[in-house]
Amino acid sequence: MISRRALLASAALIALPAPALAARPTSTRPNLFIGTGGDGHTYPGATLPFGMVQLSPDTDVERWATCSGYHRDDDSIQGFSHTHLSGTGIGDMLDVLVVPTTGPVQLLPGPLADPDQGYRQRFSDEQALPGDYRVTLESGVRAELTVTERTGWHRYTFPQGAGHLLIDLSHLVADRPGARPLIDEASLALDADGTLTGGRRVHRWAKGRRIYFALQVSRPPDRVVLYGDDDVEQPAGATAVEGKRLKAVLHYDDAGAAPLLVRCALSGVDVAGARANLAAEASHWDFDRVRQAARTQWAQTLDCIRVEGGSEDQRTILSSALYHALLAPTLFSDVDGRYVGLDRQVHTLPQGEAAYSTYSLWDTYRAVHPLLTLIAPDRARSLVSDLIRQTQQSAYGPPVWPLQGVETGTMIGWHAVPVLAEAMAKGIVADYAAAWPAIARRSFDFSTADLANSRGRALYDQLGYIPADKVEESVSRTQEYAYDDWAASHIARAAGAEAEARRLVQRSGNWRGVIDPAIGFARPRFADGGWWTPYDPIQLGHMPRPDWRDYTEANGWQATFLNQHDIYGLIAHLGGDAVFEAKLDALFSAPSTLPANAPPDIAGLVGQYAHGNEPDQHAPYLYAYVGAPWKTQAMVRRLCTEMYHNAPHGIIGNDDCGQMSAWFVFSALGLYPVDPVEAAYVFGSPLFDRAQVALGGDRTLVIEARNNAPDHPYVQSVLWRGRPWSRAWIAHAELMRGGTLSFTMGPRPNLDFGRALADRPPSFGKAA
Repeated sequence: MISRRALLASAALIALPAPALAARPTSTRPNLFIGTGGDGHTYPGATLPFGMVQLSPDTDVERWATCSGYHRDDDSIQGFSHTHLSGTGIGDMLDVLVVPTTGPVQLLPGPLADPDQGYRQRFSDEQALPGDYRVTLESGVRAELTVTERTGWHRYTFPQGAGHLLIDLSHLVADRPGARPLIDEASLALDADGTLTGGRRVHRWAKGRRIYFALQVSRPPDRVVLYGDDDVEQPAGATAVEGKRLKAVLHYDDAGAAPLLVRCALSGVDVAGARANLAAEASHWDFDRVRQAARTQWAQTLDCIRVEGGSEDQRTILSSALYHALLAPTLFSDVDGRYVGLDRQVHTLPQGEAAYSTYSLWDTYRAVHPLLTLIAPDRARSLVSDLIRQTQQSAYGPPVWPLQGVETGTMIGWHAVPVLAEAMAKGIVADYAAAWPAIARRSFDFSTADLANSRGRALYDQLGYIPADKVEESVSRTQEYAYDDWAASHIARAAGAEAEARRLVQRSGNWRGVIDPAIGFARPRFADGGWWTPYDPIQLGHMPRPDWRDYTEANGWQATFLNQHDIYGLIAHLGGDAVFEAKLDALFSAPSTLPANAPPDIAGLVGQYAHGNEPDQHAPYLYAYVGAPWKTQAMVRRLCTEMYHNAPHGIIGNDDCGQMSAWFVFSALGLYPVDPVEAAYVFGSPLFDRAQVALGGDRTLVIEARNNAPDHPYVQSVLWRGRPWSRAWIAHAELMRGGTLSFTMGPRPNLDFGRALADRPPSFGKAA
């Protein structure tokens, strides 16, 4: 598996209706700096919901802490680039860096520790709102950034005198002196109309991805100088250059005469696509108009959830979490419908469709995609249609981490399938059967090519588990492949492949092959059937070499609860309700010790539960399956208040393209999709007194928490649409009817609520 730490609807927004409730106070607007400190790996710059362009400042490209290009603790800015990843554990992108400055031309950024050596600049007065970023640079330049979906807009107000814009096409993550070349071809051209165009091919994380741009300025420069490899200045009057590390400098003798505007469009297809995107989305030079449109679009989108109660910080955290959950996947099709597929060929979309990139599916199938089915079903439909196309076009079938036309194979499994199966279960219309042939090949044809994410498939099928002495991360792989089998069985059934569906359902029980009932833990197992000894659940596995692990970003504790789809089977396998409940208690109360070689992902520990990473994020909700939902309520309330803060370090781990944030949104509302394919939500503990959720169309969900308080985390009773509701869960279809879900809260648990077998959540397609 590629470790995330080892490596550093078309143009129209899908508007969400505003429910009839007084507007939220301005103090609850998002704080875009949440997650930009610590290891959150978010960025504060300007973008639109699911937009192609993320125009944001870059402070460093050499550290894991700056996978997004930015860290709040850094004190200088290199410039402003047009593409960024939000919350990922691997860095890439940072395309087309623009540096506005004065003084002698500097072609290298210089080290973070000494900003005076290069073109990086100290900064002050930094402000960030959705769609609107501003900062003052030490050169005296006031920088303002905003966006359309495919175009970045800059406004630079220079001090009096000369100044220049550096366009650095060599800027990228993991770029440091002496590093191996990551760009193998690039071009720049100055067209007769003054448009600067170009592109590059990058072999960073998404190996071989291509990006193209078309950039225009509001005032013609007095001269333009192009630079080739090794920063060799091209002859005077040169209008084109090719190589690997290219730059251009636009000189202005009186830069301060008037604000200088830049508008830059992107395309993953070609320069012509970038030009067309620019023409379609930048037909004027009114920066304020574009910025106001971006801010309005965000205000309308974020208005889909309104809350009352809680603290001001908690309201800000919720709004910020919702914002971060709506950044990715990112648009990847041009205005003419062209895009690059996972076969690396150019395709044209049907009218009204969109193609996307930046699917962090190992993370986001858990909560981001379920959240979209609730608050933005039209967007969810668009994404599902795109994933079906990507599944058909990819040589590897259903994707797991596609980025700009490249399947990276990062993490494990083929988790596009749960997203498809969930959407189908929730009634989102799409041609799911069209994805089945590629899913079938990934599931049953062991001669097809594998990337790191799908290794060991044949052994998994033959032995019922993946041997730890044959394939790394075998314990987690076995369980996650089993979950993908469970999801794939639904698609098979929709395609009329009943025999294959039955085989997948049976094979989805392979999780048993790595859960040793004798000790009650997920445990590495070898090809001869023997288990790893001596076993220690805090360890990462038997580690035959330093980089070999038997779990994926987890240890034995967390992996024991990885099963999401057959929870009653797991409970029985481990010894029944009482044993399983005690095991959960032990997870949350065990010493929070980790081995020295543990990855930074295993973070946010409560006992051995690691909230800062995805594998066990559903574990707090598992108490509901043994009739003790009051323990879920207490733990979820604790996690909401302890793991999220209104501060740059306010996300306990990587935000992972919104997954950490989406967990908070769901949990703050009082429910969570333990198994998204089951299309049901398990109740937790609502954080706010009242929440109003726009469901699409004219339907509204109101969630009340009567008698709520910081020391009242326990559900006493529930009403749904005015009638008593004894279940500790609710179906998605029920919620989508709209209505009021009313919780009555108290300081002590109601041990009877949700205890009866009939009131426990469904799992594996059946009741408890």
